[in-house]
Amino acid sequence: MTQTNSRAAAHPRQAKHHGLSAKTLRRLDRASGRLASASVVAMEQRLPWFTRLPADQRASVLMITQTGAAGFVDWLRDSQEALKLTSEAFRSAPQELSRWVSLRQAVGLVRMAIEVFEDELPEFAATDAERAALIEGILRYGREIAFATANSYAAAAEARGAWDARLEALVVDGIVRGDAEESVLSRAAALGWDPAARATVFAGRPSSDDPPAVVFEVRRIAARLTRPVLLSVQGSRLIVVAGGPEEGLGKLAVAFGEGPVVAGPTVESLGDAHRSAAEALSGLRAVVGWPEAPRPVRSADLLPERALSGDAEAERLLIEEIAQPLEDAGSTVLRTVEAYLESGGVLETCAKTLFVHPNTVRYRLRRATELTGRNPTDPRDALVLRIALMVGRLARARGLW
Repeated sequence: MTQTNSRAAAHPRQAKHHGLSAKTLRRLDRASGRLASASVVAMEQRLPWFTRLPADQRASVLMITQTGAAGFVDWLRDSQEALKLTSEAFRSAPQELSRWVSLRQAVGLVRMAIEVFEDELPEFAATDAERAALIEGILRYGREIAFATANSYAAAAEARGAWDARLEALVVDGIVRGDAEESVLSRAAALGWDPAARATVFAGRPSSDDPPAVVFEVRRIAARLTRPVLLSVQGSRLIVVAGGPEEGLGKLAVAFGEGPVVAGPTVESLGDAHRSAAEALSGLRAVVGWPEAPRPVRSADLLPERALSGDAEAERLLIEEIAQPLEDAGSTVLRTVEAYLESGGVLETCAKTLFVHPNTVRYRLRRATELTGRNPTDPRDALVLRIALMVGRLARARGLW
């Protein structure tokens, strides 16, 4: 038996599937390095972006192409193992490539290599049948390589997505816990967050028990609103950090599940977002005290409920924003607000109590509104004013004000 026949016997399936002799396969084996180098030369000549890659990255492409060329000969010998062999040959390539070459560019590299192989392979064929088998083989092999590359890129993207999700959860958790500003900002920067963007924290219930579905829905709505977001599902609550100006942020509430949604104050940067988070979560705990609260409701509009639930920050804000300005305005304004609230909001009764004209009461109430942003004639604002004055009296009695 000749050497050729011995090789054919060693690979009984090759003649059946590809009709290639052992001699042709040996020649391809020896020429695989030359074919790979020719492919890289073609890439440099015909792909402008490829020439801009650093030398070490172009060398990596050469090595990957050489591996693929050698794998092609193995694939020809046993096409039944095509998927296994191509996956093995490119096992580590896409993970490395994906750091600096997009999927579109990677497929372009594969296409370029296949074109070079198509041009060069006919010279290795001993017969017209072998020539046809080689051309058909490289086209099928190229398709397998393209699919393997796409699958590997998808797996790499999923891995990066999982890592980004964990990193994002760490950022949101750090904001909620008030971690060091630099650690939060550096992690957020890795996720593409603009450090100069304003931030508002929302808190509520997730729309589903499936966290990935919740994340998808929030991102879909945020993309429609062209808002950057960081989010985390923490058990029965969803925390969303939205970037950008305050206007229009209320539309994010539709991304939450049933129940109240509380928005903290809009702060100047992510470094101050812990304050917004603290107020949003405090409001979420206290909003049960206001069943008719709007959705979303600002944490600043829940100051009475937050103060009654023991939030020291809410007490401080009630004093600084309402009680203190009224006291500083003089006894007449403060006394008028107190009398108006005690009269049940009846203007004439208040005027009789103070021995003044009703128009004087109206003037003083307008002045109180200018000072505090709360209108005593509005039922909700009247409650806020009443609680603020009460908190101020208690703080003064304890020597805290």
